[in-house]
Amino acid sequence: MSISPRPDMAGRVGSVVRRALPALAVVILLVAAWQIYVDVSDIRPQVLPSPWRVLSQGWDHREVISGHALSTLQVTLIGFTVSLVLAWILAVVVDFSPWLSRALVPLFVVSQTLPIIAIAPLMIIWFGFGLLPKILVIALATFFPMTIGLIEGFAAADRDAGALLRSMGASRWQEFRYVRLPSAIPRFFTALRIGITYAVVGAVFSEYVGATSGLGIYMSTQKNSFRTDLVLAAVLVTALISVTLYLLTFAVERLVAPWALSERARA
Repeated sequence: MSISPRPDMAGRVGSVVRRALPALAVVILLVAAWQIYVDVSDIRPQVLPSPWRVLSQGWDHREVISGHALSTLQVTLIGFTVSLVLAWILAVVVDFSPWLSRALVPLFVVSQTLPIIAIAPLMIIWFGFGLLPKILVIALATFFPMTIGLIEGFAAADRDAGALLRSMGASRWQEFRYVRLPSAIPRFFTALRIGITYAVVGAVFSEYVGATSGLGIYMSTQKNSFRTDLVLAAVLVTALISVTLYLLTFAVERLVAPWALSERARA
């Protein structure tokens, strides 16, 4: 029996590059159109700076921006960790208790109807300008997709496999561990990727309405100074943080559940 060779690293990198080329081409076209429009229209930099000005001014202020970016990244990771732990606890509790599922899931949905733009200032009023209100804003923005992803993943487990385990005398916990938990992992990582991007946005917004450091307060300060170029430079850094964290979820998934990636590739 012959064993087909696994694709080498160069092949995988080439595949990733080919998938990224269309998006990269669109970005290049948009940036080129932006640059041409600024050059032709002679619009003021306070209104719309050129991409070159955004990059050059961002590089000149890189030390200040990087300091604020680290503050935002720290808040994002702490808040998202709290949200992640909360999502797992709630999802497992709901899976073990159908009554709690009927009681809590509607509340989860209602929590997402609360506008963050209205809740964030209240968090600042109630809890001050420290770390806690930022964590609460991030948790409110991110726990829902991960919790629902886990709940639906547990519910989508193979019923025949669960019935087989129960017929062999397995406990409810053993059924959860060997059938329901593996079934939920692919959906969880999909929800994780959604949540991590929301976490960065939530962190920036919580800083925007009240903070002493972070990209949110930096954008607010530069906006008040009519430094649109530095505002856009901070937006670019925020986007880079979001994309980096998003891509890291694939690395984590490869370590934790490589079989899930294989199933997605086959699909």
